Amino acid sequence: VQLQASGGGSVQAGGSLRLSCAASGGTFSRYSMGWFRQAPGKEREFVTAISQSGGSTFYADSVKGRFTISRDSAKNTMYLQMNMLKPEDTAVYYCAASVVGGTPSIGGQYRYWGQGTQVTVSS
Repeated sequence: VQLQASGGGSVQAGGSLRLSCAASGGTFSRYSMGWFRQAPGKEREFVTAISQSGGSTFYADSVKGRFTISRDSAKNTMYLQMNMLKPEDTAVYYCAASVVGGTPSIGGQYRYWGQGTQVTVSS
């Protein structure tokens, strides 16, 4: 499956962005989906994941209550609504697809990765 992330940009602290991840070349509903991010000089970290059905979600503590993950099977697309953004949210955000059920939070559990989209939050 191929993944294309989009929607990144530059916003001020407290602002919002919505990222999209369009999937093609596979059966979207087969995959758990997730978002990861990597800031300059830091390791990639888990942000959030959603199960194949969309019925289960899991968030990193750092984004809980501010970010919302969702998926639209009719459009083969996953979304990340990011509200109350902070400068520490600045990173390249990657979407990924996993054949592991549930809401996997480890990068190694994901088989397919998108190219990343830059999010920059200024104070």
